[in-house]
Amino acid sequence: MRWNVSFRKICHAFFVTIGLLVVVSGASAAHSEFDSPPNILMILTDDQGWGDVAAYGANDLKTPAMDSLIATGMRFDNFYANCPVCSPTRAALLSGMVPDKVGVPGVIRTHSDNNWGFLRPDATLLPKPLKAVGYHTAIIGKWHLGLESPSRPIDHGFDHFHGFLGDMMDDYWSHTRHEQHYMRLNTVDVRPEGHATDIFSEWATEYISSRADTAQPWFCYLAFNAPHTPVQPPQAYLEKVLSREPGIDPVRAELVAFIEHLDAGIGRVVECLRKTGQAENTLIVFTSDNGGHKGSLANCGPHRGFKQEMYEGGITVPFCAVWPGHIVAGSRSDLVALTSDLFPTFCEAAGAIIEHEIDGVSILPTLLGKKQSFDRTLFWVRREGGQLYQGQDYYAVRRGPWKLLQNTPFEKFQLFNLIDDPLESIDVSNKHRPIVRELTEALRRHVQEAAQVPWQQSTSDEDSRG
Repeated sequence: MRWNVSFRKICHAFFVTIGLLVVVSGASAAHSEFDSPPNILMILTDDQGWGDVAAYGANDLKTPAMDSLIATGMRFDNFYANCPVCSPTRAALLSGMVPDKVGVPGVIRTHSDNNWGFLRPDATLLPKPLKAVGYHTAIIGKWHLGLESPSRPIDHGFDHFHGFLGDMMDDYWSHTRHEQHYMRLNTVDVRPEGHATDIFSEWATEYISSRADTAQPWFCYLAFNAPHTPVQPPQAYLEKVLSREPGIDPVRAELVAFIEHLDAGIGRVVECLRKTGQAENTLIVFTSDNGGHKGSLANCGPHRGFKQEMYEGGITVPFCAVWPGHIVAGSRSDLVALTSDLFPTFCEAAGAIIEHEIDGVSILPTLLGKKQSFDRTLFWVRREGGQLYQGQDYYAVRRGPWKLLQNTPFEKFQLFNLIDDPLESIDVSNKHRPIVRELTEALRRHVQEAAQVPWQQSTSDEDSRG
């Protein structure tokens, strides 16, 4: 059943009123400037390289669903994940902050001796401002920001969670991590059967279908585990790739099949929007949490580096946004933007007010065809353990064409001009000392600010777990 515009306006006003009643600490709601506030579907893939989409130039894989989204919306060529690994980017997406400023400088893992983040319990995540203007909020799939209270999706305001709490799956069929099950329906342990990509696609279609006969707008964050290792495509997909691509490297063939299976899942979800009559008023965003995995032979496009690295290949990702009647089909932008910019973008589209300071900037004007340019300094951070990192941070800083980076905490910073040297092959730090000085001073200020936020759970937090 589809609702006419006037009735949806009346219902939206009703839900905005409800939202006003639940706003915390003086936050207020705002009416969307659009005839009807959009549903928002945020699709995040895991470790999908910039070039591992056919529309981005891959010639050995077929991604009709992703390509269709790109063709019917706006593609970005310079979109960055906030980190070259998983958890920090997810924290940035949901908070609009550089991730170490909400306690997530590195990967949140199962065991404390290899855990490098703790999402601050008082962080304002997307559900809060969206619910204040009447949205129902859900996350389907991978959470990766904490296993127990106070760090679960329900603890941070989501109305509905159907997915996987953990960092990665050791097996896409058993859905375990370190022999533990982390699939949940809200807080209830569930044990579904099948491939995780198919399960998450199905759960997403169930959620979208459940919202079809209500005028209340919704936000659905659909976070797939794929194509993160272990690379485990269904056999039928692998056989199809091997038959179609003679001579393909067997390792690459598995990743191609894995991504094509993922693409099919995305296609089912988008088709569900169409069948339930919700596609016309849904803003869809598709991107990845970081660059592709080198060992899986990922394609990171015309960039140096892979996942875990601060070179462009580790942090540039595919991105597109679709909103029929608002975003011009087949459009393209070279604006430099990041995952943390999506928080204010979604809030602006929904008519939600942000009453606290964030790092992200709304890119909705660009999506709607207006000119935007930013004069800002961008920061990337990752904290990691092991012999290579020893629990230390390493960073990248970008301002304009200048990018300063290190790939381990123990190497010197390198400076590149991304216009003159997009492959980051010539370190020009010795030739441009004033620029190095400016960027390192900005980084020190950022480090001091982020250091105020703990990234490990305190004893008192552990004692209060529910």
